[in-house]
Amino acid sequence: MAKAFPTDNPFLQGYYGPVNTEADAAHLHISGELPRELCGTLYRNGPNPQFAPRGPYHWFGGDGMIHAFHIENGNVSYKNRWVRTPKWELENKEGEGLSGTFGNPRYSDPRIVQMNSTIANTNIVWHGGKLLALEEAHAPFSLDPASLMPVGPKGGYETFGDKLCGPFTAHPKLDPRTGEMVFFGYSAKGRFTKEVSIQTVTADGKIARAEILDGPYPSMIHDFAVTRNWIVLPIFPLTSSMERAMAGLPPFAWEPDKGTHIAFIPRNGTVADVKWVSAPPCYVFHPMNHYETADGKVVVDVMKFDVAPLFPLPDGRPSTPTTPQARLFRWTFDPAGQANTFKEEQLDDRAGEFPRFDERFCMSDYRHGWIVAGNVVDTRTGEPRMDGITHYDLKTGKSASYTGGQADRYGEPIFVPRSADAGEGDGWVLTVVWRGSEGRSDLAVFEATDIAKGPVALAHLSSKVPAGFHGNWRPGPL
Repeated sequence: MAKAFPTDNPFLQGYYGPVNTEADAAHLHISGELPRELCGTLYRNGPNPQFAPRGPYHWFGGDGMIHAFHIENGNVSYKNRWVRTPKWELENKEGEGLSGTFGNPRYSDPRIVQMNSTIANTNIVWHGGKLLALEEAHAPFSLDPASLMPVGPKGGYETFGDKLCGPFTAHPKLDPRTGEMVFFGYSAKGRFTKEVSIQTVTADGKIARAEILDGPYPSMIHDFAVTRNWIVLPIFPLTSSMERAMAGLPPFAWEPDKGTHIAFIPRNGTVADVKWVSAPPCYVFHPMNHYETADGKVVVDVMKFDVAPLFPLPDGRPSTPTTPQARLFRWTFDPAGQANTFKEEQLDDRAGEFPRFDERFCMSDYRHGWIVAGNVVDTRTGEPRMDGITHYDLKTGKSASYTGGQADRYGEPIFVPRSADAGEGDGWVLTVVWRGSEGRSDLAVFEATDIAKGPVALAHLSSKVPAGFHGNWRPGPL
């Protein structure tokens, strides 16, 4: 018999609380005017545990669930499905949770430990004609774009002709010029190891580069940056430890004394050519964009935390008395220089997360960016404060925001161009909004550069889309 979810964990309640049903809705009710040019599918991924977990639960550890909004001819349809990973399938068969968070062997059934299954709960990308659900400790998991069921000869796992080397990040970078997908994988030589894989997949889905970088210490490396000539891999002091995990202490913990180390690896070279830049302790879950200037400088815009949120000190104590907040900063590096330094400039003082931009301009100087405004989550209470959406015009330095109702919570803003050849920022921003006072969610469509006027259209669900992580747009009919 399936056990009830615990009632004392904020990440299993309210906005974060999982849904226990899969649904299909062919025609969502729409308020406002849905742009006729919109044709495609917004896929959104996030943690949604099927059963009550074993041991302590962390928000990052729930089973992946895909929420798909397909827009075509003025109509919006909706479908949600759990990602049917090997872990999900076994637990579904047994009718109970069998795994500790992050697959912690202290709490997990030996069968779960042995299968080393993905939970595929963090991101979902479209590349090389494949829809890939991602987390950061395993291979991508391939899904049919219409049914959301696993596809491929490996039962869903995409190993690129068995050439994949180790884990695959949840945040690969797609080069708009070449179609390449550049990615990394931390713990490349086994769980909680310090090595990091550096790899590239061609536009037609073949591994073109696979190397191992020796890192300074085992770290949770969530995201990175890629420019036309550099792979920029930041290693922050959010460390991992098997010894801690087996002792019942946090597998991932904040150790600021280890400092930040940023690797610059040439895209046309090897890891033997790496250059390291040291930095004070901080944490970045997500950059916005990253590019090179005419004089060879490397610019990386980031949402920077002074202290890693959501994770404690090694002994389990809170890392800070208050909840850390991320703010938009610009880092400028000189890879050709000799100094082990970089320039840091704060671009805005408001809190936020989940930065996005017009990704046709990835690795290029750019103008427009969007974030979820407000502190994303209070780690003490689990109360999210995702107040709305902010648009930045990085050329003028101006910004504009839209804030919804007091109980509304906003998900990641995803840009969709008006057409393939539209100018930068010419299109819409799509996001999923939780209506806390009503216990349900909407898909909101904004004019991308006029966020302040509010949504031009809302597609209404009668059900809930829980707090999630990331998503992307696949253009065209299903």
